[in-house]
Amino acid sequence: MLGGAEGIAGAGEFRVVATARDGFDAVRKVHQFDPDVVTMDLEMPELDGLGAIGYIMSETPRPIVVVSAHAGPGTGAAIRALELGAMEIVAKPDEANRAALVRMGPELRAAVRRALAADVSHVSVMARPPAPARRAPEAGLRPRARFAVAIAASTGGPRALAEVIPRLPTGRGAALLVVQHMPPKFTRSLAERLDSLSALHVVEADDGAPVVADTAYVAPGDYHMRVLRAPDGPAIALDQEPPMWGVRPAADPLFRSVAQVFGAQSLGVVLTGMGRDGAEGVRAIRAAGGGGIAQDRGSAVIAGMPTAAVQLGGVDAVFPLSEIAERIDHEIVARVARIGGRP
Repeated sequence: MLGGAEGIAGAGEFRVVATARDGFDAVRKVHQFDPDVVTMDLEMPELDGLGAIGYIMSETPRPIVVVSAHAGPGTGAAIRALELGAMEIVAKPDEANRAALVRMGPELRAAVRRALAADVSHVSVMARPPAPARRAPEAGLRPRARFAVAIAASTGGPRALAEVIPRLPTGRGAALLVVQHMPPKFTRSLAERLDSLSALHVVEADDGAPVVADTAYVAPGDYHMRVLRAPDGPAIALDQEPPMWGVRPAADPLFRSVAQVFGAQSLGVVLTGMGRDGAEGVRAIRAAGGGGIAQDRGSAVIAGMPTAAVQLGGVDAVFPLSEIAERIDHEIVARVARIGGRP
């Protein structure tokens, strides 16, 4: 454990086998004690958390939970940690005292449970994100999207999104709407990171924003995201209605709204994650004439969400992560050509 030991040990559910004073010490103790899971702060002397995660995932892979500040540069570093192979993020409390760390305990223990369910054999060693895409210069306002791709992801999702979104081309008339289960304030850094890698424009969604082509909207942490019909075309709606499946944002409300607004001009995609969020929503999209894709078990860090989507009958096809961007693009081109028009 490097960060969060007070929150882990107090409940008796987990046993802390070691703590470390810096990144080099963490790497040594992972080899020495062989823990089932590691909690890791990113701000450390000598070797920082990103360097330590790189060593651990290349030498002796295991689930890692990042405990990170939710302001300033810490959020961007946390997103990079997920790309390197960390499974979960927990926001570090603002107060730097033991009582605050203990209050963080329930959230941290829940993240550790999810991380322990992950199959780290599906995390390639020291994976590098794709090279930044060359984005065409802005040429006036983008038109309203005539097709919507709704994407659901949880544990392992930021890494999966970095595989999918940067590989999608522009010029298809489509918008992406993304729900990634993540604590508040980290979703903006996720959007900024994906934007730096993608030809698509990737933003954290704002309430009331128009849904325009060649843009991906990431649901803000702690807000459900939906699309609504507006006088000028589809628009984003954010709310703080109760969590669904224990999470907010949840994918099912988004997917159902996409089915209602875009109908057959939509595609639901369910990626890696624990639980069943997205399963009912992708079935609604398919019932409205749209399509459904799920990530296969062999490439998912946790296959619960895509498996539930398949079992509920909302999925047309299952693909490995490496093929999903190509299949999304194929579906958009085929459905727009067949259906035409706009919602």
